Amino acid sequence: MLHARISGIASYVPDDILDNEMLSKMVDTNDEWITTRVGIKERRILKKEGAGSSYLGIQAVNRLIESTGVKPEEIELLICATSNPDYRFPSTASVIVEGCGLTGAYAYDIQAACAGFIVALEDAAAYIKSGLRKKVVVVCAEKMSSMVNYNDRATCPLFGDGAAAVLVEPTEEETGVMDAVFHVDGKGLEHLVMPAGGSVKPTSQETLDAGEHYLFQDGRYVYKNAVTDMYTSSVDILNRNNLTVETIDYMIPHQANLRIIEAVASRAGIDPEKVLVNIEHYGNTSAASIPLCLDEYKHKLKKGDKLLLTAFGAGFTWGAMYLIWDM
Repeated sequence: MLHARISGIASYVPDDILDNEMLSKMVDTNDEWITTRVGIKERRILKKEGAGSSYLGIQAVNRLIESTGVKPEEIELLICATSNPDYRFPSTASVIVEGCGLTGAYAYDIQAACAGFIVALEDAAAYIKSGLRKKVVVVCAEKMSSMVNYNDRATCPLFGDGAAAVLVEPTEEETGVMDAVFHVDGKGLEHLVMPAGGSVKPTSQETLDAGEHYLFQDGRYVYKNAVTDMYTSSVDILNRNNLTVETIDYMIPHQANLRIIEAVASRAGIDPEKVLVNIEHYGNTSAASIPLCLDEYKHKLKKGDKLLLTAFGAGFTWGAMYLIWDM
């Protein structure tokens, strides 16, 4: 039986840092307020003129190609998870494959908000397990700064820019993507949304003046649902696979808010030493946050480690994944 393993991982973040002190000069906030509430000290911002999410994705995929030694023409499929596409169309994935010279790859985008990585990874695993593809790249590329209102003290400290990519290949060993559970509840629409710019409310001078092209988040409501839903989906994936908090090696949650991460881990009874976190330096990079964290800690991980991944995002869309590390 074929399984789908992550055989390579790489990431990219811009050089420019926006720290809390710098933010405090832009909006009424301070380091203590931000750190206490969300655990973020700094975030990376893409300032390169004319560069969007695809630029971040291209850097991450090129690093992946270099680190794995895979030939660009051998990659058969690229799936890009993003909430910040370069354009309404064409897909950001198509820009990335062109920029990376993936001449033999088909490519498309998915939109699963902050759950984008685990959703796209399950898609990739399905292609691998079915035998349809042998080399699939999942890339998560998010220029979150493009949708942030830097006059909104409640949301502007939260988000940063970044990208990460993984190579997914077949294996006959019992490793890789083992199981996943996903849920969606459209009732979350009004609580986490960019109101304008789509077909419901096309861009107009009125929507621009109203600031409706920035993300809106009802922080308290999102917090409550994120904690509950990341916890319940994590417990579901553990129970489905006869796992316990003692038998998993690490939990890698979506890096949205340190308080959410701590609440989920505490409620599940997971030792804080098993929870991998890097939100302090990058903020919330949406779909890119889990693979960015995996890449940062890859030297700590060893083959056979049992990993629990979980995420929650707009939609509301959320879920968890059981992954056995194989690098």
